[in-house]
Amino acid sequence: HRIVKTVFLLAGLGLLAIGLINWLVYRRGRALIRSNEDLLPAPVALVFGAYVAPNGTPSFAVEDRLVTALKLYEKGTVAKLILSGDHGETDYDEVNGMKEYLEDHGVPKNVLFLDHAGFDTYDSLLRARDVFGVEHVILVTQEFHLPRALYIADKLGLKAQGAVADRRNLADLGSLQMREVAARVKAFGEVAWGRNPKYLGDAISLDGEASVTHDKD
Repeated sequence: HRIVKTVFLLAGLGLLAIGLINWLVYRRGRALIRSNEDLLPAPVALVFGAYVAPNGTPSFAVEDRLVTALKLYEKGTVAKLILSGDHGETDYDEVNGMKEYLEDHGVPKNVLFLDHAGFDTYDSLLRARDVFGVEHVILVTQEFHLPRALYIADKLGLKAQGAVADRRNLADLGSLQMREVAARVKAFGEVAWGRNPKYLGDAISLDGEASVTHDKD
């Protein structure tokens, strides 16, 4: 009976910790989301990657982020865009598909900086700060993801706002929201212990040529 009670006690404490961490991360990040019409101008927007098909076609989630970023650029809210995603393998490339989509919609190449090593939210934000020298940024992603992204940005010392990219209902939104429970705990630990990114690399100035980040025409 003592063993059973101990197991239940530990399980209860674990669930309490998960709930508390989720509340802290969500509450802090959610406070930094503005309506897209009320966003203050910033030098750059960071667009988070997700699945892009082998032919370069963005998934619905990524397309909605790109359209949102495009509107921010066209309004003059931001002057440049960092497209951050997974390009860790030669046969999987999120960032060039994102770049091609925006170029096809009239965004000049010299505005588009590619972060090929944005393997997760934490890596994207840490690299934005330490590789691209970002201090003030608008984060572009869906609302379910924004509180965590903004929490990480805040803890990394970035002045960040969140632009909601919910242009349509995602079919797998329920599972994505469930995954956020574990992802918020992971984010809390990453910033608490100062995890190093999978890859850092040399500094890239946003005042320089975006072409230094382009590996394809």
